[in-house]
Amino acid sequence: MNLRNVLDLVARHRVLAVLAFLMVFPLVMPYHALAVNILIFGLYAVGFNLLFGYTGLLSFGHAAFLGIGSYLAGIAIVHAGLSWWAAIAIGVAASAVAGLGLGLLAIRTRGIYFSMVTLALGQIVYYAFYKAERWTGGENGLRGVSVEAIDFGVFKVDLLNPVAKYYFMLVFVALALWFVSRVLASPFGAVIETVRENEKRAAACGYDVARTKLLAFVLSAAVCGLAGTLRALHLSIVPIDSLHYLQSGQAVMMCLLGGMGTFFGPFVGAAVFLYLEDIVTHMTKYWMAVVGIVFMVFVLFFPRGIWGSTLDWLERAAGRGGKA
Repeated sequence: MNLRNVLDLVARHRVLAVLAFLMVFPLVMPYHALAVNILIFGLYAVGFNLLFGYTGLLSFGHAAFLGIGSYLAGIAIVHAGLSWWAAIAIGVAASAVAGLGLGLLAIRTRGIYFSMVTLALGQIVYYAFYKAERWTGGENGLRGVSVEAIDFGVFKVDLLNPVAKYYFMLVFVALALWFVSRVLASPFGAVIETVRENEKRAAACGYDVARTKLLAFVLSAAVCGLAGTLRALHLSIVPIDSLHYLQSGQAVMMCLLGGMGTFFGPFVGAAVFLYLEDIVTHMTKYWMAVVGIVFMVFVLFFPRGIWGSTLDWLERAAGRGGKA
């Protein structure tokens, strides 16, 4: 089969292509808990990429939505005694509502001012949850988010088993990927990419740029909130650093490493970042410096990221009549 045909087939069925990889992903990881972490943070990076990679808005406060999803899901289970599925729904809804509120404030600005406003708003959310110690546990985090097994009637999913937990969460990741893919393939997806390329031209064509940015912000927040709810179920605790600006920085690094504006890039970036972190932390306590150097190398020599550069190379190979 011609390489061009393969690339076109993968592009048309990108969700299935990503899921096929994720289905076998735990088999190539050194241990399954790392695969679960990469799955969750890959989804977080996908949500962030919807705003950064496709809409062109660099947010430094997206940890707020990861944390809100985690905390609201945890509070629903610990304090309200609700079921896991209700907790997930509440976490996603709360993140979307927070995205609407913070987005209305942030989209009034542009460029670096937008990034700084989102950073400030994210820190406000951080300290609000930090001070609400009765509900969130404050500095110690919210403990007791314990969902050991999920009974579907005909079978049970043991969430203490990391493999079962991975494939259970993969169902939600698959639904989120399908949703993001449908958004990007819709007329709205074309509009947000137009806004990214030339905001003034988009406005001149009659598009409501402010409303487009706001909706992209809300959708991005909802996907990040879903990642947060899954993280709460995974860890059985919601640490306060879920809301810290360093988590926002990780989303930026994952997107840039993998390739912003690409569908599969965020998962590649999450895998590389977390795998490097896992290896280097066993070698030196200065792991952040090592990861930072690797990050700079990729940004300098692979400006389109790992997956983006790979796609560029494959496109050039297809143009030369490559076979696969």
